[in-house]
Amino acid sequence: MTKTRKHKVMPVEAIERIIAAMPQPPKVEHNPAEAFYSIGLDTVSVPPANQFDSAEEYYSTLFHELVHSTGHDSRLQRPSLSRIAQGSDHLYSYEELVAEMGAAMLCGLTGIAPKTIDNSAAYIANWLQSLRDNPDYVIYAGAAAQKACRYIKGERNRARKSNR
Repeated sequence: MTKTRKHKVMPVEAIERIIAAMPQPPKVEHNPAEAFYSIGLDTVSVPPANQFDSAEEYYSTLFHELVHSTGHDSRLQRPSLSRIAQGSDHLYSYEELVAEMGAAMLCGLTGIAPKTIDNSAAYIANWLQSLRDNPDYVIYAGAAAQKACRYIKGERNRARKSNR
């Protein structure tokens, strides 16, 4: 994911338009150490774009964290995000699946999926192992990921509040 070498990464216009359309977006900070979403601070943190091998990898990571942020109480109120702090591995796996599926959907929408799909598929397969006892969660995660994508794209009317 992150590299120490520095190189110029050009913003992809379609992606920047989608990010700009997100209502009530979280604060986005560049942190050279890691990518994460802080629910308490409502902040997405990602390494600077020039630490990634490509713009596609940067935006895929940013999309992943933005999908997490849609679960915040001020947005779609996804219980899997708010209850992760209770220490449930099952909820953490589910939330990671939602975030990666949503990121893959947004990458597909913006045309960068062919360059990021292998990483997404491997990441999703890993989290699916944690949910193998309840395969229905894949369906729920897909629906939650789609709602998150609609929210990020600014389609608030279609991104109804999720109960899962």
